[in-house]
Amino acid sequence: MITDPCEFHVIQMKQMVGTCEALVENTLALDGTISSSDFYKAACAFVHRWNLINSDFPSWSWIPFQKLRWISSDDKVEGYLSLEKICLLRPQENEQEKGECFEEIDTADNNNESLDEATLVSSPSDHEEVHYYDFHVLHCSSYSVPVLYFRAYSCDGQPLTFEEMKKDLPSQSADTLLNSKWTFITQEEHPYLNRIWFKLHPCGTREWMKLLLLSDASWFKNEIAIERYVASWLSVVGQVVGLRIPMEMLKDGGGTQF
Repeated sequence: MITDPCEFHVIQMKQMVGTCEALVENTLALDGTISSSDFYKAACAFVHRWNLINSDFPSWSWIPFQKLRWISSDDKVEGYLSLEKICLLRPQENEQEKGECFEEIDTADNNNESLDEATLVSSPSDHEEVHYYDFHVLHCSSYSVPVLYFRAYSCDGQPLTFEEMKKDLPSQSADTLLNSKWTFITQEEHPYLNRIWFKLHPCGTREWMKLLLLSDASWFKNEIAIERYVASWLSVVGQVVGLRIPMEMLKDGGGTQF
C-alpha cells in the first residue's frame, strides 16, 4: 500500500508517460511508416511465416550486411530481404489474357487456393524461354518505409532492359505501372551491392500504407502486429512487378485476413 503522496504522484506520472508513449507508438504506426529496427523485426517474422506456410516455394531470406562503423547509424539495422533467381516465364498470348506470368507450382495436396496464389517457380521447363529475377527489400531511411529493388537477366546472365521486363509482366501489372499515381520505377545504385538495380520508388508508400493500416481495426486497439507490415506491403507492391504472395500470408494466426 502506498502512503507517501509523493511516491503516489511519481507512479501516476510514470503511468501517464507510458500511456503517452503507447499512443505515440500507435500514431507512428498508423502514419504508414516503419522504423529500421521494426522493419528488421517485421522482415524476420515475414521470413519465418513464409518458410512455415510455403516450405515448397522459393525462400525469402534476411541478408545481414556490416557497413563501416563510421558510415553506419547506431540505430539502423543493416541488411535486406532477398528472393533470388526466380524464373519468370515469358507469357504466351492466352496467358497474358489471364494475367498470369509466373508458372504455378504443383503441390502434393493439389490445393486450389495455394495454386491460385503460389506463383513463384525456381525451375522452368526446358522448352520455355525464361528470365531470372532477383528481388531485394530494403528499409528506406529517407521515407521510413520498405523499398523494392529488383533486376532481371537471361539464362546467359545478360541483364534485361526495362522494356524487356515489361514484356514479361501480366497485363494488370503493366496497367498498374502505367496508370497508378503511387508507383514509378527508377534505376539507382543498390545501397549494399553498389550496382545499378531497378527500384520501385517509395515516395507514395507511406500514404497508401496508411490507408491500408487504417482499414485494419486491430491497429486501433494497440494490437500492433509488426509482422503484418511486410506481408501487407508486399501484397500491394508485388503486383506492380508481377510478384504475388500466397493469400495465407495475409491471414493472422486465427485465419482472419488482414
